[in-house]
Amino acid sequence: MKGNIPREHIKEVIYPEERWDLLQRLRKKALKVMKELEGYYSIAYGSIARGDVNKNSDIDIFVEIESHILEVTLKNFNILERKIVQATPWQAIKGTIVLEDNIEISFPMGKMKRKEEEFYHFGGALTYKEMKEKKRVCGVNKNLLLITPTEYGHIETSIIGNESETAKKLNLSIETVKERIEVLSRRDKIGRTGVYLQRVLSPEESFGEVLKKIVDKDANVRRRYI
Repeated sequence: MKGNIPREHIKEVIYPEERWDLLQRLRKKALKVMKELEGYYSIAYGSIARGDVNKNSDIDIFVEIESHILEVTLKNFNILERKIVQATPWQAIKGTIVLEDNIEISFPMGKMKRKEEEFYHFGGALTYKEMKEKKRVCGVNKNLLLITPTEYGHIETSIIGNESETAKKLNLSIETVKERIEVLSRRDKIGRTGVYLQRVLSPEESFGEVLKKIVDKDANVRRRYI
């Protein structure tokens, strides 16, 4: 992985005040969106849940909701982009709404498999209630380091060779951990990989009508959607 991190890598990181301030600002923005989604299952995932944020960190939110309800819920936010995404032909189809401040909200547009649901918790995930309580959670970053929050920052350890322990700590299946290692290792070697489907919607189009057109034409998408 990046920087040739060894298997035995373990390091304690102490956060400066600026990092705590950044985390607080990012979470405030996330909570503003998640408050509007109360009543639906939603989580903020990634560095914002773990705490190891930096100036390039995005705010990623996943919610189980119908697309038309989500758009009505977000009527007071500035929507920059709407798109339908399928990473590979065998993975779930998702809708994504991009807001200002690097906020991305994704939602399923079909049934998700267990491993696909576990993906969010692999990187660390918190509910609205947990975010309000200022909790932090363990999760794995893009360098395949397990981030374990501490009072002063975090401890990071390589998950390579420690897959079973990582699965237990994150309460995930070992298959999910191994799959994420494979995907992230491959991405690091060949660069950011493309996605099977990424269809940006025009302002007048709805998620439902666009997905129906795609499903009618593409057997791979139809296979995961039905």
